[in-house]
Amino acid sequence: MSIVVTGATGNLGRLVIEGLLAARVPAGDIAAVVRDKGKAADLAERGIELRIADYSAPETLNGVFAAGDRVLMISGSEVGQRVPQHRAVIDAARAAGVSLLAYTGILGGPAADFELATEHKATEQLIVDSGLPHTFLRNGWYHENYTEHLAPVLAHGAVVASAGEGRVASASRADYAAAAVAVLTGEGHEGKVYELSGDVAWSFAEYAAEIAAQTGKDISYADVPAEQHLAVLTGAGVPEPMAAVLVDVDAAVARGRLAGTSGDLARLIGRPTTPISEAVAAAL
Repeated sequence: MSIVVTGATGNLGRLVIEGLLAARVPAGDIAAVVRDKGKAADLAERGIELRIADYSAPETLNGVFAAGDRVLMISGSEVGQRVPQHRAVIDAARAAGVSLLAYTGILGGPAADFELATEHKATEQLIVDSGLPHTFLRNGWYHENYTEHLAPVLAHGAVVASAGEGRVASASRADYAAAAVAVLTGEGHEGKVYELSGDVAWSFAEYAAEIAAQTGKDISYADVPAEQHLAVLTGAGVPEPMAAVLVDVDAAVARGRLAGTSGDLARLIGRPTTPISEAVAAAL
């Protein structure tokens, strides 16, 4: 039996691997599912088993899982392609007889009414229909979704969004990784649904004020209409389909869909979630 992490060379996957090792899981008991063996060479050097497969090529998933494995299926990054990709992983996990399939979905689950949630909701239903023992890790927004893009904020002196006075209960990517580690290494999580989010929901005006306080610069929140926000994003080089998804997320923020603070994340990781101020400081 292994603990298997799919998408293991991605940002979240690598943090989960590090968390498993920090939790004293022997490297030989961890398997990393990756598309590119070269990108995972450092993991192999540490004694972690590499299993090469591609979500988009179902035949490569044959034999990737084994009976009794505990699997973390990190959602794919190709919006619009994820349902068939995830179905292939689920089918392979069911055929192998894994003991647990944990899935990183999105905050709110069936109640999430924005476009980015559609594929996550469909995936959760596929997992339920499969009959596999499972855990749903419904991740909220990552701090890094914002703090990794501070350069234009500093250049223009503004946080640009179309979320009105909506609030975001984000947490660090490392916090969400720690929650996955807790589920993969713990007991009693089968059949559980965790609504994961930060302890504190912040507004974009507060976010702008935090950046201003840490930099000494005049940073404001520019709340713009959705159409203008879309133009700003596409003008910055974001492909229009993805820009439209991001604008739709801001509309969901305005409706309060990413503001939930259930406390599930802090309880799973056994500590308070990372404040947005720490993520801003790290990014700066």
